[in-house]
Amino acid sequence: MNTISELINDLNNMVLQGKAMEAFEKYYADDVVMQENEMPATAGKDANRERELAFFGGISEFRGAQVLDVAVGENLSMVVWNMDYTHKEYGVRNYKQVSVQHWKDGKIVNEKFYYGS
Repeated sequence: MNTISELINDLNNMVLQGKAMEAFEKYYADDVVMQENEMPATAGKDANRERELAFFGGISEFRGAQVLDVAVGENLSMVVWNMDYTHKEYGVRNYKQVSVQHWKDGKIVNEKFYYGS
């Protein structure tokens, strides 16, 4: 089995290549729980797939994403992203975001995103 470092680096590279949904299908567990800041968490892969598709479907201009930092621990990874896009609902967005992933058996079982409003 690959290390958490290898898994998160592959996932990040897939996102940077425009394959975010492919990465979601490959690396997220069926019972994954995802949460944005202190918003209510979304449980289950199907519900989170719909949430992700709605987010990506709302992007009207994508100017770029960049991985600024990655940290890995035991069954844990953290990625600092810089995101730059325009979204139909949120407008022009250019910000840093920290994603914290908890892993089990090579899949993400919990992910939380931290960013300014």
